[in-house]
Amino acid sequence: MREAIHLGCEKCTRRNYHTTKNKKIHTEKFSAKKYCKFCREHTVHKEMKL
Repeated sequence: MREAIHLGCEKCTRRNYHTTKNKKIHTEKFSAKKYCKFCREHTVHKEMKL
């Protein structure tokens, strides 16, 4: 049931992180504030297509 997802920076749209989530329980898009090495700052990373 768990599927792999990529987290992409909202500022530069590069995919920096990957994780898994259960799409049956959590249907909304996942977002977290993480460090982007390209922007060199903490930005919001949202779930993107693979």
